Amino acid sequence: MAETASIEAATRRLYAAVEALEAAVERRLQVERQEAALAAQLHALGADRSRLAAALDGAEARAEKLAGANHEVSRRLGGAMETIRAVLATQER
Repeated sequence: MAETASIEAATRRLYAAVEALEAAVERRLQVERQEAALAAQLHALGADRSRLAAALDGAEARAEKLAGANHEVSRRLGGAMETIRAVLATQER
C-alpha cells in the first residue's frame, strides 16, 4: 500500500511537472508571436519612414524650384514696373 501511495504521488508530481512545462511552452510561444508581430510593425514603420523621407525630399526639391521661380517672376515684375514707369514718365512730359 505504501508503494501504491508512493507511485500515485510520483504520478501527481509528473503530471504537475508536465502541466508546468506545457504552460512554460505556451508562454514562450506567446512571446515569440508577440516578437514576430513587433518585428512586422517595425518593418512597416521602416518602410513608411523611407516613403515619407522620399516624399519630403521631393517636396523640398519642389519648394526650392518654386522659390527660384518666385524670385525670377519677382525680378521680371520689377523690371516690367520700371519700364511702365519710364513710359509713363516720358508721356507726362
